[in-house]
Amino acid sequence: MEFFIFVAVLIALFVGGMPVAFALGITGLILLQVLWGGSLNFGIVAQRLLYGANNFVILAIPFFILAGKLMNTGGITKRIFKFADVLVGHMSGGLGQVNVVASMIFAGMSGLAAADTAGLGMVEIKAMRDAGYDDDFSCAVTGASSVIGPIIPPSVPLVIYGILANVSIGRLLIGGIIPGIAVGLSLMIMVSVYAKRKGYPRRPKSSAKEIWQAFKEAIGAMLTPIILIGGILSGIFTPTEAAAIAAIYALILGCFVYREISLGDLWRILKEATRETATITFIISCATFYGWVLIRSRTPIILLEFITGISTNPLVILLLLNIFLLIIGCFMESIAALGILVPTITPLILKVGIDPLHFGLLMILNLMIGLLTPPFGMNLFILNKITGIPSTRIARACLPFFIPLFAALVVITLFPPVVTFLPDLLLGSR
Repeated sequence: MEFFIFVAVLIALFVGGMPVAFALGITGLILLQVLWGGSLNFGIVAQRLLYGANNFVILAIPFFILAGKLMNTGGITKRIFKFADVLVGHMSGGLGQVNVVASMIFAGMSGLAAADTAGLGMVEIKAMRDAGYDDDFSCAVTGASSVIGPIIPPSVPLVIYGILANVSIGRLLIGGIIPGIAVGLSLMIMVSVYAKRKGYPRRPKSSAKEIWQAFKEAIGAMLTPIILIGGILSGIFTPTEAAAIAAIYALILGCFVYREISLGDLWRILKEATRETATITFIISCATFYGWVLIRSRTPIILLEFITGISTNPLVILLLLNIFLLIIGCFMESIAALGILVPTITPLILKVGIDPLHFGLLMILNLMIGLLTPPFGMNLFILNKITGIPSTRIARACLPFFIPLFAALVVITLFPPVVTFLPDLLLGSR
């Protein structure tokens, strides 16, 4: 009975346009009222909400958001694009390959797909237009390559998943390195195939001098992921402290090295980062309370019984969850989906023996693919804002790039060591 109340209330609130955090909180309150028979203790509710936000790891979120915004404004994106251009611009696909490689490099600094699309997208699409690439291809490559952003560390979605699923943030971040590179390489293959069919241009191979000059200009930015991962692996700082260092480093680069961030820019960036952090923290707080209520209502057990009634094979369950998450990603923003689904699904995957580290990367990849699918794909709207091209047309242009994305998803699903090998090697077996 409680399960159906939970589903009905949550759907009604979302259909009514209720913000995610409020929908989670109100659903939790109503379900708790039903469970406790009207004797609702708001003191306990307040404690659970505070418990959700009172987590040291959450401090990583504002710093990663701030670092990404500082890098977008501080001239770092254009230097990354220039370096990627001299590195792979001569390959089949030309600026399409540059687009993917630039996203892989930028992924090691921003941690958000939207930051990749908005920051690099303006630079990439203009350059591709000027070089004679059609708008559909330019938008499709930009959108598809932005999926890499939250997989390669740092990653705000992985941090949120780790908080809600109680999984090591360090292992999650390191676990995303191989899958992120695999997604990038698969996209590069598709770009090459597509470009050969269309006859797109490519630049002459760069000289060693040109590569060295571009490398010198971009090295400051590219040191960010090395500092982050190196510091975490060596034990010099935690993932949360690494986020703070990334923000400070981005501030130094933008304000004092490249000198492209003014005081006005800095004030605007701080306001935007504060607003986004407050929204995400409130969602996490309400999601933690909601997850606590779900456990008391036995909803995860009901879900477990339903799923295991279909199959108890972990691989079959993973495939079912992949399909479910891909559908959810079409209709729900990724942070909201994490807040709702992680507390519900985590008990299920633990019960059937699925590694939560492995599943975390699968979940993020599924939801990131959803950013390219109508009706609510966030990256489609960002690309529409940048180019003026209808989001439905951009979605159609992205269709060929679902092939490498799904191929990478299948490989990661079938072979958990793709995710777990590097964390176990560098941090030791669990």
